[in-house]
Amino acid sequence: MDITKKIEALGIVPVVVLNDADDAVPLCRALAEGGLPVAEITFRTAAAEESIRRVSNELPDVLVGAGTVLTIDQVDRAVGAGAKFIVSPGFNPEVVGYCVEKGYPIFPGCPTTSDIEKAMGFGLKVVKFFPAEAMGGLKVIKAVAAPYGAMKFMPTGGVNEKNLLDYLSFDKIVACGGSWMVDKKAVEEKNFAKITELTRSAVQKMLGFEILHVGVNCADADEAMKVAKRFSAIFGWPVKDGNSSTFAGTAVECMKKPYLGANGHIAIGTTSVLRAKAYLESMGFEFDESTAKFKGEKLNAIYLKEEIGGFAIHLVNK
Repeated sequence: MDITKKIEALGIVPVVVLNDADDAVPLCRALAEGGLPVAEITFRTAAAEESIRRVSNELPDVLVGAGTVLTIDQVDRAVGAGAKFIVSPGFNPEVVGYCVEKGYPIFPGCPTTSDIEKAMGFGLKVVKFFPAEAMGGLKVIKAVAAPYGAMKFMPTGGVNEKNLLDYLSFDKIVACGGSWMVDKKAVEEKNFAKITELTRSAVQKMLGFEILHVGVNCADADEAMKVAKRFSAIFGWPVKDGNSSTFAGTAVECMKKPYLGANGHIAIGTTSVLRAKAYLESMGFEFDESTAKFKGEKLNAIYLKEEIGGFAIHLVNK
């Protein structure tokens, strides 16, 4: 998986400003434990280079990048320290050209159509949109995206839990950069448990997990119809017969023959199966790849390997 796809699967890129390199590893570990094994460590402080080096060496599973990169020298220092991607606040053709020549993934700030066209000239397919809210937010991104169908965006600046889902609902946005989970006071007090808590809250908000329906394994079509009608009689839900199952309302799916799970399955809806899968895998959960279903190139559903209480669990896009 290339860097852009990894970032898209994560959905949020924490923007980190560190004054003490000693905080880098515990902070990034806290982000990873909260579900975001990624960090854009900005070159705004003298501790940036050493912070990137320590994270790269000690937390190899964390995707670490360098932000606020303004010069070729900073690019070399960042990559030499282990940065896997470069982010710049604006479009500097010298820096962009150097990164492209060297094969370093770079996401330059491109808040205008002129900047976007310059980025396209270098073959870039994803750019940073900064400062997102100050430049008009999602409304402007949608407007500038219209004439550039192949370009995608990573908005940063003013993105928070309140507007995160609005941004991520637009298919031209691969991920959002933000710093709200990297609470400055918590870092100063070395309260990294607070960072994990804030990160987990951001991830849960992004994924929006909820139960969509419960699947009941039945012996055959007749039993499936019988069970569905019973639920209908009790709760007044309409019965809808399908090819492989019969639904009672939208809450209960009666399978016409036993499927996955000893008793059946539970469908968990999410805003993004791709991101939910990446999050759960980072938590140590495994998936049955043979059950993956797609809509075009978009992952639409997949089952976890384990059963819970005799029920298979699958994710599905809401």
